[in-house]
Amino acid sequence: MRYTVSETIRSVHPPPISEVKRWIAGTRHTDLIDLCQAVPDYPPAPALTDHLGSILNDPQTSRYSPDEGLPEVREAVCARYERRYGARISPDQICLTIGASQAFWLAVVTLCRAGDRIIVQSPCYFDHPMALDMLGIGSTFAPFSEDRGGIPSPETIERLISPRTRAILIVTPSNPTGVVIPPTVIHDLLEVAKRHRIALILDETYSDFIPGGARPHDIFTDEAWSDNFIHIMSFGKTYALTGYRAGMLAASAEFVQHALKAQDSMAVCQPRVTQHAVQFGVNHLEEWVGEKRLMMERRHDRFRSEFSTPGNPFSLVASGTFFAWVRHPYAGKTGREVAKRLVEESGVLTLPGEVFGPGLEPYLRLAFGNIGEEAIPEAVARFRSFPA
Repeated sequence: MRYTVSETIRSVHPPPISEVKRWIAGTRHTDLIDLCQAVPDYPPAPALTDHLGSILNDPQTSRYSPDEGLPEVREAVCARYERRYGARISPDQICLTIGASQAFWLAVVTLCRAGDRIIVQSPCYFDHPMALDMLGIGSTFAPFSEDRGGIPSPETIERLISPRTRAILIVTPSNPTGVVIPPTVIHDLLEVAKRHRIALILDETYSDFIPGGARPHDIFTDEAWSDNFIHIMSFGKTYALTGYRAGMLAASAEFVQHALKAQDSMAVCQPRVTQHAVQFGVNHLEEWVGEKRLMMERRHDRFRSEFSTPGNPFSLVASGTFFAWVRHPYAGKTGREVAKRLVEESGVLTLPGEVFGPGLEPYLRLAFGNIGEEAIPEAVARFRSFPA
């Protein structure tokens, strides 16, 4: 290579899932259990794929849409938010994006400049600090507390705010712990943001998998919700459309208009076929989504019950419908060292805790998207028999 790569990019760690999946090449196991990536293992609803098949021959499906998305799709999304959240939201407060990851990029490049800082609750979704590092935006990590079960402390976060802080970033339900942040804590964090005239960014990628289908929070019921609130969502998990890259950013109409400058220079628009998939999903698939949520709840409940019985050297620290956050028993060993041994010796693929924030070497993340309920006893047995 006869050209140079940015030192900023060089300093960013490679994507953790790509790194971990490379370990598979060195394993002797042919019956791997994949607890690595949180991708639904079931296909989209047949009614949705049939609908998409019926529109692929329409020439309009292959064309650009408005940068923020088709008006009728955003209107349908607003109607769903009214049902789900009791939201007071309008189409001009929505930008459809290429996955939740692009929604996050749009939010931070619109909100911040190099040298600014965002408070990131640890453990955090690894793509978020990776993006901030590449943009020259500092991550101020709020510490993880086992005593609080991974629930953020508004008081701790408020003490971390500095003159360069532009936002507080929270993921709920948490990736990687699975913990659902209580609405009262979300409200308190929004009050902290208001006091300091900064934004609360809430990534709610897994919000349709909250046990019981409970409403995540009441922020959207306030007419002034967009004054200090930025919402990120992924319909990819909701409708099993991860490869379609179906994300969304919701904020004030003014903020969205500025974000569209970045949208136009980055991707122009979410693909039309993805928008049609989202529109069909929000209009027709609430019952289907509820069935998948119950299925994931059963997976989680069975895993938690079997994993937590006495005799397991690994400890379940926190968990939720899609994830478990586990402490490994090997003092002085990093999560990466233990995760590699799990692949090589037991055929179990997990992610090491340290990829989710500093000081998290004692932990592993387990994901339930790729494991059917019938495979859970074998997965737990491999943890229980793991050699010291």
